[in-house]
Amino acid sequence: MNTLLISILVFFLGIFLGVAGMIIINVIKIKRGKSTALSIVEEAKKEAEKNKRESILETKEEIHKLKLETEKEIKEKKQEVKESEDRLLKRESNIDRRDLALQNREDMVNEKENSLQEKQKEIQEKMDEMEELKKSELEKLESIAGLTRNEAKDTIMKRVENDISKEIATYIKEKESIAKIESDTIAKEMIISSMQRYAADVTNTKTVSVISLPNDEMKGRIIGREGRNVRTIEAVTGVDLIIDDTPEAIVISSFDPLRREIARLTLESLISDGRIHPGRIEEVYDKTCNDVKATIREYGKEAIYSLGISKMDAELIETVGKLHFRTSYSQNALQHSLEVANISGLLASELGENVNLAKRAGLLHDIGKAIDYEMEGSHVQIGAEIAKKYGEDEVVINAILSHHGDTEPTSMIASIVAIADTISASRPGARNDTSENYFQRLETLEAIGKSIPGVEKAYAVQAGREIRVMVNPSEVDDLTSYQIAREIKMKIESEMQYPGTIKVNVIRETRATEEAK
Repeated sequence: MNTLLISILVFFLGIFLGVAGMIIINVIKIKRGKSTALSIVEEAKKEAEKNKRESILETKEEIHKLKLETEKEIKEKKQEVKESEDRLLKRESNIDRRDLALQNREDMVNEKENSLQEKQKEIQEKMDEMEELKKSELEKLESIAGLTRNEAKDTIMKRVENDISKEIATYIKEKESIAKIESDTIAKEMIISSMQRYAADVTNTKTVSVISLPNDEMKGRIIGREGRNVRTIEAVTGVDLIIDDTPEAIVISSFDPLRREIARLTLESLISDGRIHPGRIEEVYDKTCNDVKATIREYGKEAIYSLGISKMDAELIETVGKLHFRTSYSQNALQHSLEVANISGLLASELGENVNLAKRAGLLHDIGKAIDYEMEGSHVQIGAEIAKKYGEDEVVINAILSHHGDTEPTSMIASIVAIADTISASRPGARNDTSENYFQRLETLEAIGKSIPGVEKAYAVQAGREIRVMVNPSEVDDLTSYQIAREIKMKIESEMQYPGTIKVNVIRETRATEEAK
C-alpha cells in the first residue's frame, strides 16, 4: 500500500517537475527572444538613423546643386535680357535716325513738287502760246495754199499711200517669209519629233467578217430547216449573213463593228458546239454579250493603263472600251483616240503643259462616238455631256467641244488636242475617204480660188493638198499676187474642213510672142 502510494507520489512529482522544467525553459526562451528582438530593434533604429542622415545629406547636396544651376541660368537669362535690351535700344536709335532722314526727304520732295508745279504752269502757258502761234500759222498757210487743213491732209495721205504701198507690200512679204520660215521650222520640228516618238501601225477596219466552216454540211445546219436558224441569228444579232456559193465560208456584214464581233463569236461558239437551233442561238448570244462586255472593260483598262491615266470612273472606262468597236472613215476609234492622246502628251511636254491632262483630253476627245448611235446629237455634244457627267476637268470638256472648231479653245491643251486629232486623222493610210467627199473638196477648193478678182484659172492638185491659181498679169502685179494668196488662204481656213494643210500657189506669167513672116 505504501509502495503504491509512493509510486503515485513519485509519478505526480515527476510530472510536476517536468511541467516546471518546461515552464522554466520556455521562460528562458522568451527572455532570450525579447533580448534578441530588442537588439534587432536597436540595430534597426541605428540603421534608420544612419540612412536618414545620409538621405538628408544627399538632399542637401542636391538642393545645393540645383541652387547653383538655377543661379547660373538666372545669370544667363539676365545677360540675354540685357543683350536684348541693348539691341532694342540700338534699333530704336536707328529708327529715330531713319525717321529723321525720311522727314528731311519728305521736305525735299515737297519742295521739288512745288517747283515742278510752278514749272508745269510755265510750260502750260508756253504751250498755249505755241498753239496760238500754230493756229495763226495754219491760217496763213491755208490762205496761201488755197486749201483747208483737211484737204491738205487728204492730199498728203493719198500721195504717201501711193508712195509707200509698194514698200508696205514688200515689207509684209519679207516679214511673212521670215515668219513662215521660222514658224514652219519650229512647228515641223515639234510635230515630226512627236510623230517619230509615237509610231503606230496603219489600221484598216472592214465592214465584213468571214467565218470559216469545217464543211458544207455545217453551212446547211446554220441555215436550218426553211432558213429558221439563219433568220434567228440575223434577228438576234442585228447583222446580215451572206451565204453564197463560196465553199466552207459565211460572210457577216454590218456597219456596226460591235454587232459584227458579237455575231462572229456567237457563230464560232455554235459551230464548235454543234447544237444549232433557235433556243440555243439565243442562249449562246446572251453568253457572248456578257463575254464581250467584259472584253470591253479590259480594252478600256488597257487604254488608260498604257497612257498612265488614273482615277477614272468605272463606267467611263467601259465607255472608252466601246470605242474599240467603233470606226470613223474605217479608222478604229480607240486606236485613233490612243494616237491622239500620245501625240497630245508629246506636244504638251514640248510646250511645257500638263502632260497627263493632255493625254486625258486626247483619249476622251471622241468619247461621244462610243454611244452616238444610242443618243441623238453630234458626238461632240454627246462627248461633252459624258465628260460633265463623270466630273472631268473643264480643260477636257473644252477640248472635246473645240477639237472640230465648233467652240473656241480656252486653253493650250485644247489646241494641242485639235492638232493631234488632225495629225492622227491625216497620216497616210489612217482613213478611207469616199470619192464623193473627195471630189466635193476639190470643187470647193477651186471655187474659192476662182472667186478672187483677177484670177483666171484655179486647179486643185496633189489630192487637194495644193491649189494653183493663174492670175491675169495685166490686172495683177507681183505684189498683189501675194495679197491674193493670203486672201485665198484665209477663205480656205474659214470655209473648209480638211485634214492637214493646203498649199496655195499664185502664178503670174507674162509672155511676149512675135511671129516672123
